[in-house]
Amino acid sequence: MKRLSYLGLVYCFSMAVIQGTLAETKSGDTQQLWKQIAPCFEPADEFKGDLGDYKSPLKFYDGRPVKTKEDWQARRQEILKTWHQKMGEWPPVNEHPKVEYLKQEERGDITQYTVRFDIAPGHPNTGYLLIPRGVKPDHSRPAVLVVYYEPETGVGLKGENRDFALQLAKRGFVTLSVGHDYSLYYPNRERAEIQPLSALAYGAANAFHVLANRKEVDPDRIGIVGHSYGGKWAMFASCLYDRFACAAWSDGGIVFDESRPSVNYWEPWYLGYAGPEFRKRGLPTKENPRTGLYKELIKEGHDLHELHALMAPRPFLVSGGSEDQPKQWRALNHVIAVNRFLGYENRVAMTNRPDHAPNPQSNELMYQFFEYWLKQNQLKSK
Repeated sequence: MKRLSYLGLVYCFSMAVIQGTLAETKSGDTQQLWKQIAPCFEPADEFKGDLGDYKSPLKFYDGRPVKTKEDWQARRQEILKTWHQKMGEWPPVNEHPKVEYLKQEERGDITQYTVRFDIAPGHPNTGYLLIPRGVKPDHSRPAVLVVYYEPETGVGLKGENRDFALQLAKRGFVTLSVGHDYSLYYPNRERAEIQPLSALAYGAANAFHVLANRKEVDPDRIGIVGHSYGGKWAMFASCLYDRFACAAWSDGGIVFDESRPSVNYWEPWYLGYAGPEFRKRGLPTKENPRTGLYKELIKEGHDLHELHALMAPRPFLVSGGSEDQPKQWRALNHVIAVNRFLGYENRVAMTNRPDHAPNPQSNELMYQFFEYWLKQNQLKSK
């Protein structure tokens, strides 16, 4: 079993190397690009068809099966409504945010703007907008929102192998890098009305429109990506706000797992908020029990694969590391089943690496994922 797990771990990377490298994808050949990423959409043999112990999203909460596509739309609304009610209803998304342009600088073939906008009402936020040189104002360019603790990492001013916004801009995407320390409490930490992770997703929905309103950007081809904390943020944002055309989630922990301290949805800055007095940080124990919504979700048997199902048929990639291991195909297989029910294949992908940190190989496949679905415009051709 250990050997099978290791093979599952390296399968997608090794196939990409065998079939070619970046030199091929730069040709703009969609077929060649698909060859690079196709293995990532296929579970390793040991996990094919394995649904684990997760409840099927193709059943309503009362147990009724989803039999038609119309049933699925009703089921989808049931999931969305239930989670919003539990996490706290969002204020209206600001589709026309006021954006202040504070600074402009040239970085090679990219123009970088320092921008400020309200990520939520009363919560101003500063980020970086990257525009590749020569982009025309004809609403034809794909874009990606990058989320993390602070925006500098995404544009290559801090850290290593996490400069997603800069690297995607070099490939021709318009990108926006935004950050927020630890979490977002709306309207404030003392009286938060929304679980903080959902509030971050709401903030990303507002940031979406900073990109969508740019004259260079095709609003139907905007993706989102984040790593770790940003992976959780990107996952909740893309699942809860269907204007994101596709998404990549880097090792944020895609399901609840109390055996992994970093898959920490129980913390009050994610889903465990129960007021301004926070529980002691760490794994839930008898002495340090679950709190807030997380406690309720576990008691009622909910898990995050319900949110994943909201992506269908939009494609997404799990860029997995130490926290999102190949075994998580058991949860992803449920989303494959939803897509298959709707008549779609190859909409759910996962890569795996041993460590939590992104590396050049995992990033390359992630960038190719966005190139295929957004830059090559496969969303409109399938």
